[in-house]
Amino acid sequence: MDRVRDIPLFSKLSDINLKALEKISRFKTYRCNEIVFYEGDAPGTLYVLTEGVLKLYKTDAKGNEIYIHQFTPIGLVGELACFENMNYPATARFITNGKILKINFKKLEKGFFKNPDVCMEIIRSLTKKIKILSQVIHKETILTSEAKVAKFIMENSELFETLKNTQIASILNITPETLSRILTRFKKSNFIIIEKNHQVNILDKVTLNSLFK
Repeated sequence: MDRVRDIPLFSKLSDINLKALEKISRFKTYRCNEIVFYEGDAPGTLYVLTEGVLKLYKTDAKGNEIYIHQFTPIGLVGELACFENMNYPATARFITNGKILKINFKKLEKGFFKNPDVCMEIIRSLTKKIKILSQVIHKETILTSEAKVAKFIMENSELFETLKNTQIASILNITPETLSRILTRFKKSNFIIIEKNHQVNILDKVTLNSLFK
């Protein structure tokens, strides 16, 4: 996706508005593990994730990463910090190769926020962030490690093909050893099959769902 007009968020804009948006935007490609922004950085850019998987996390006093969420295309990233004019509350790092459309927020605000289609898409994105926060609170206070793994398999099984177990464990805020033990248990119980290419095939959706619902 190399053109602004191909992004669903802006699909209803006129040709004139699209050309104006292109003047204040630019695409940037990233390699796996590259940082988009750090926790504490000043805002100013609205990011639209168009390719890849982006991990959002905080860092504690000991340097440990505390996973918050992973974003997949297409979606806004970091918009709340821009609207509130506050420093980014977390770090965003690619866990795959990816691409982002970077938009000058001040110019976007000045030229496009009177457009109802743009405003509605931003409202939808902010609503999703509220749901994400609710999910994070639920996951970290309610779910067991086994439930976290089951939920991840049901919702993101395709990521097992592209991510290492250490990366998945980091996303779930558990140790790689714990993840390995749970996956082994799930295999022995015939809940899943893990192929040689690390693809996960789900055999018992009902049982896996019951672990976290």
